[in-house]
Amino acid sequence: AAWSLTDYGFKVIISSYFADIFKGNALNNGLLPVKVSEEFLKEILEGIQENPDNEIAIDVELQSVSFKDTTETFELDSYKKICLLNGYDDIDFLISKKQAIEQFELKTQKYEQQLF
Repeated sequence: AAWSLTDYGFKVIISSYFADIFKGNALNNGLLPVKVSEEFLKEILEGIQENPDNEIAIDVELQSVSFKDTTETFELDSYKKICLLNGYDDIDFLISKKQAIEQFELKTQKYEQQLF
């Protein structure tokens, strides 16, 4: 389901509940699941029905969602936050760490050479 939402162009889904499997799949597909309180969700839905041009602001870095005069924060795993902010999937993230991985390997090799 998450991949079809991203294929349709969605970047964010806002709800008061997400199943763990959906949340994980969404994040793996670059779709941000934003969990808000039931009251805030109701305020958003009513506000959009009143005026479809109302805007919802999502700040991934601050992990906040704002609508009209109300702002709530949402939880987001730090690893997935880095991926979303940089447009990374899991492979892209590993590639971004290539230099650190190579340095670690060199340290490990030097350490092993000292042992033997």
